Amino acid sequence: MDPVAAKYIGAGLTALGMGFAAMGVGTIFGNFLSGALRNPSAADGQFARAFIGAALAEGLGIFAFVVALILLFVK
Repeated sequence: MDPVAAKYIGAGLTALGMGFAAMGVGTIFGNFLSGALRNPSAADGQFARAFIGAALAEGLGIFAFVVALILLFVK
């Protein structure tokens, strides 16, 4: 296999990590909203944890983006 083709395949696979991170953020806030509608009194206590989970998921998405850029532009 051509090394350039392998580089593009690897960058494409790391792009999947960014998509999975976006799905994770959607799942986190969807589950938070579902729980907040069931128990509104506990929603205030869990709001910060939802943001922490979203920040961690976004951090992994940004890490996947950086890996994709490294694969594409570093020789």
